[in-house]
Amino acid sequence: MYNASKVGSTIAELRLENGLKQNKLSSILSMSPSNLSNYERGLYWPALDTLCKIADLFQVTTDYLLGRTTYRCPPEVFREYVSSHHKVHHVINILLELDAVSLDAVVHYAEYLRDTAQAKTGPDS
Repeated sequence: MYNASKVGSTIAELRLENGLKQNKLSSILSMSPSNLSNYERGLYWPALDTLCKIADLFQVTTDYLLGRTTYRCPPEVFREYVSSHHKVHHVINILLELDAVSLDAVVHYAEYLRDTAQAKTGPDS
């Protein structure tokens, strides 16, 4: 069973992270501020179409809003290529199979590559 209070707190968290007041978000979603407040306080569940609008607006999945996953990125990202032969989901699946020490090494190496590339081209490139 999903927790309306958790869904509401997630919506509030995303709203605040994006610097939106309840009035502004309720206007964007074409609803009254009191409805949004009731969602955020966990008093009511958003309708499915509203949940989808919120997910699209904040570029998260509905599963993230429902608390079914901690991954924020939308599913389309997983279908994108990170190289000519590998999609994001393929890389993630490889990472999930690694032990903690190996995963830590991969992350450190990726950070090293990023920092090296930024040093060559500058941080804003």
